[in-house]
Amino acid sequence: MYQHDGDWRADRRRTDRRRWLGAGAAALLVLGVGTLVVYQARSASPSTPAAATGPEAKPEAVPPPVEELQFKRVSDPPRTLVVDAAGGTLAVFTDKARTVRVTGPSRTFAEEAHTTATVTTDAWIRIAPRVWQKSSESETWVRPWLEKALADRSPDALAIAMEYVEGGERDAAFGPLSDTDPDGRAERSDFYDYLGIEWEFPDGKKERPDPDHIRSLDCSGFLRMVYGYRMGYPLRGTNTRGAGLPRRAYAMAGFGPGLQLMPNRGTQAREYELLNAGDLVFFNGGPVLNDHIEHMGMYLGVDSEGRHRFISSRTKANGPTLGDTGGDSLLDGSGHYAVRFRTARRI
Repeated sequence: MYQHDGDWRADRRRTDRRRWLGAGAAALLVLGVGTLVVYQARSASPSTPAAATGPEAKPEAVPPPVEELQFKRVSDPPRTLVVDAAGGTLAVFTDKARTVRVTGPSRTFAEEAHTTATVTTDAWIRIAPRVWQKSSESETWVRPWLEKALADRSPDALAIAMEYVEGGERDAAFGPLSDTDPDGRAERSDFYDYLGIEWEFPDGKKERPDPDHIRSLDCSGFLRMVYGYRMGYPLRGTNTRGAGLPRRAYAMAGFGPGLQLMPNRGTQAREYELLNAGDLVFFNGGPVLNDHIEHMGMYLGVDSEGRHRFISSRTKANGPTLGDTGGDSLLDGSGHYAVRFRTARRI
């Protein structure tokens, strides 16, 4: 079982050159269905927090009773859509996965530090208590869980991820300066390093935090923080097969839990239509372009410029970003990450 002796509130220490901006630095405005919700990380002093912006709030539409909803099977990937009487999709359950796309109030995600592009989406990514399979809608947990999920406005996977960007409430670095590369950043920053706590994993692995990596998250550690520590998805302490997310990106991509959305052919993946917000996306690090996976992030959706944007923790941005420092955070086109995009997984 999981063992820990603290949580994210336990440590507010700054990491090397990254400035802790305080809880007031992340703007958050929650409005009703059809209106705008702004999650914007920006540089601001603790005494002058950034102001939230957006249209005047409107009453939020009440979701229809779950007994009136219909379950519709579709393919590529195999999944079940929950639709209302008008044919609108309210939730997407994917076979072999626990993450669920729930339709909610539209939100805009922005990060002033590294890009002017924004992502506006009505997707809220939740974790179901069980892996979905064909005909799971007949199971007794589904409708009560769905009713709660449709009304839930607590932070989901996308909002939680934004808390760790520069200017966000829990601003994370990638890691300390590397001993071997003074211009680079050291890896090996998992969620327990960020928190400064000891952790015992269900597969028997026990870890102690590295003091040099406090408040730091490498690329896989960032997603383990979001989905594992914050949202309760099972985690492994090793890079082995089994229940839970393994430690490294290559292991998650190759034999991690959930559904692999496209094969890793060693060339640029282009099946963007298969992606949902919240999917894990994987990249070849180079310099030789092949099928090796060295980097990962989370897909956010189509941005304000019509491009497929993701968020990841990287060295040059020194932490999580949806911006374009150290390469554009885009899956399409001919940029650094786009040509190295290899596969995706829905967990």
